[in-house]
Amino acid sequence: MPDWRAFCPLTEFDNYATNPCPCGYYNHPDKECVCGPGVVKRYVSKISGPLLDRIDLHVEVTPVSYDELTNTERAKLDSKAIRERVLQARAIQDERFKDLKDVYSNAQMPSRMVREVCQLTPAGLTLLKTAMERLQLSARAYDRILKVARTAADLAGSADIRIEDLAEAIHYRSLDREGWAG
Repeated sequence: MPDWRAFCPLTEFDNYATNPCPCGYYNHPDKECVCGPGVVKRYVSKISGPLLDRIDLHVEVTPVSYDELTNTERAKLDSKAIRERVLQARAIQDERFKDLKDVYSNAQMPSRMVREVCQLTPAGLTLLKTAMERLQLSARAYDRILKVARTAADLAGSADIRIEDLAEAIHYRSLDREGWAG
């Protein structure tokens, strides 16, 4: 079996992380942010739009409570089940890109291929158009959303991109949302 890193080449943007504000507590479930709305907005605006466009997933991560850390109940999905879903999605992508050189995953698809591989239903097209207009997303963000939606569909074992796959991909563009930071 090939080394997994051959299928997931790292870029300079992988694992990019930042605090949501200078004090680090904006949107924290238990601690109050002491930064004013203008301060938070200025802080977040330091991350340029073109940089954000190049990041596939924007995920806000809230701290895990002590109770959650010490909970002994099994999670709904254990690591083994998640691993199996990922391996199945990788097999789908291996088959999809078997005849292509230097394309091993959805993330590596060039723009022209995204239009072929990431077909949407009329309802999906309407949802994406609405998101593009409301969030004022770029063409690069459009491609990223389609690639992430295709991956969500692969993880679900779906041959088609479903509306929920597309909604999930749009949800991962949180830093593109106007008003996210106050």
